[in-house]
Amino acid sequence: MKAIVIHAAKDLRIEDQDIADPSAGEVQIAMAAGGICGSDLHYYNHGGFGDIRLKQPMVLGHEVAGHITKLGAGVTGLSVGQLVAVSPSRPCGACRYCLEGAANHCLNMRFYGSAMPFPHIQGAFRQVLNADVSQCAVADGLSAAEAAMAEPLAVTLHATRRAGPMLGKSVLVTGCGPIGILSIIAARRAGADHIVATDLSDFTLAMAKQVGADEVINTGHDPHGLDRFRAQKGSFDVLYECSGAAPALAAAIHAMRPRGVIVQLGLGGDMTLPVQALTAKELSLIGSFRFHEEFFTGVSLMQKRLVDVRPLITQTVTLADAEQGFKLASDRSRAVKVQIAFE
Repeated sequence: MKAIVIHAAKDLRIEDQDIADPSAGEVQIAMAAGGICGSDLHYYNHGGFGDIRLKQPMVLGHEVAGHITKLGAGVTGLSVGQLVAVSPSRPCGACRYCLEGAANHCLNMRFYGSAMPFPHIQGAFRQVLNADVSQCAVADGLSAAEAAMAEPLAVTLHATRRAGPMLGKSVLVTGCGPIGILSIIAARRAGADHIVATDLSDFTLAMAKQVGADEVINTGHDPHGLDRFRAQKGSFDVLYECSGAAPALAAAIHAMRPRGVIVQLGLGGDMTLPVQALTAKELSLIGSFRFHEEFFTGVSLMQKRLVDVRPLITQTVTLADAEQGFKLASDRSRAVKVQIAFE
């Protein structure tokens, strides 16, 4: 089979790999669709992000869906031919955090396509994948492309849970890549009243408006666009910070109302924060990292058509053109979510 392997920044290769039979409790899946994520782009463009660096070749990818082709011993409840969205979250279930109900912080996490541990955890951008039954969400009624969006949707559902009650709240979203746009959808589904989104790209802001943002601001064209929200100590109850950029967070803090909640999703390295403003406004700064059980909730919401991810899929490339897909996904002026078709 073919797999997409990153060796170093800008060194992406399509390589042949062996196919193993599924073990007991696993299913074998023919990949159909895989979405290129921001972390994949960090590996491709920079060889990693922050302190996380590539130390060995690694198969990329963790936003995937495909059709079951073979069942391992003891597998029940799934059948050959079914479309499944595959969760990349594979906690051990036995460490202190798993037992405390914080599986996303598992000490032995095997998250597809991650260079955080060494040896690295190989990813899911491959034609054939063996996955544990517990990772598979049956995606009846969805296309493979939609099913592959369950992972980024789960990220924003987890963030929304971390933010707390959303009903009637005023929400600011900074950074309108896929996570930012899905945060708009998640916040609205959770009951947010007024949503404002900022970015540097008119293309992504148009998508934010399409999925339900009440207002959008291009802070590149209008660097003072948030100033009108600073009156009377601020306007926003909740901030989804999805850019990972210090200037975006600093500007947003001054638009937050006292005792607001900042949820940091964007990853890009350490940032300098206006701590005095955080203190004086009694703001809560909350990290949000990955997800676990929210993956299956996301699939269910898509199946019920309570969440529509289809507008976000702006381009699809073949496996042979994978590198072109990575270049497209890096261009925020024309792409939101680029997917690879493995079939």
